[in-house]
Amino acid sequence: MARVPSTQALRALESFDRHGTVWQAADELSLTRSAVSHQLRLLERELGFPLLNRVGTRVELTEKGRKYADDVRRALSMIASSASQNAAEGVSGTLTISSPAGFASSWLCPKVTGFLAQHPDVSLSIVTPRRLDDTGNPNADLFVIFGHDEGRADMTLELLQQVSFTPLCSPAYLNRFDGFPTPKSLLGATLLHLADEDDWQQWFRRAGLPQSHAHSGIKFSDMNLVYAATYASQGISMGDEFICGDAMEKGQLVSPFDLTVQSTKAYYLAIPREKESHPAVAAFHAWLRAEMLVD
Repeated sequence: MARVPSTQALRALESFDRHGTVWQAADELSLTRSAVSHQLRLLERELGFPLLNRVGTRVELTEKGRKYADDVRRALSMIASSASQNAAEGVSGTLTISSPAGFASSWLCPKVTGFLAQHPDVSLSIVTPRRLDDTGNPNADLFVIFGHDEGRADMTLELLQQVSFTPLCSPAYLNRFDGFPTPKSLLGATLLHLADEDDWQQWFRRAGLPQSHAHSGIKFSDMNLVYAATYASQGISMGDEFICGDAMEKGQLVSPFDLTVQSTKAYYLAIPREKESHPAVAAFHAWLRAEMLVD
């Protein structure tokens, strides 16, 4: 049998492919950048075909490198699944859930002890990906994603929740602008964005306001940061009515306008096909479905 490359080198390749940069892979694997680069060079030498291309100052995978990384990801996922299934006796063992930070903090975390009350022998971990639609983590058993229902042939997808967005702010910020009497009064407010201005641009277009103003304000890389700034009266954000529902009911966040925009994306549950039969995965799937029906 051909010699199998080291697991550390394979994990370095898989992480580099998923994140696209050496420093992000190093951060995830708790290694130095030079250690990750060294692992990639050793792996390339051992395999006998080029994995990496240097484009200017950037390093990227070759086409063969990407295909090999996809195979490695599937193999690591199967190994993790097999270990969990063989360690489990009934509904027990380990379960790792990947979820966007906003969904995890606002919806999942306040409810998840209900799952553990039903299945106390499950050791549960919740991780947050860098991308809202990322399903590449080989250590995760299932994924909650915010994205589209396409391009995931190796996953079983289930729609969890369609999403509408509307401007949200704190009561104090609302009072600062006299209740935002008209959409036009937003032109003097600080807009808070997650990564880009797409949601605000859609809303401004529907409200008949100049879309150029949608480019103003502050951008954040994480939804929790957006909401932290919103709660702290630093501006007004385009809020997800689903995960912000509890805060709206409690009066912590308010919606000055009735106008909403329907997102082209939605929350989905994505389960790798090789992990569907895992008892803990099936148990969490059933619990999540029941909780979503209650909401």
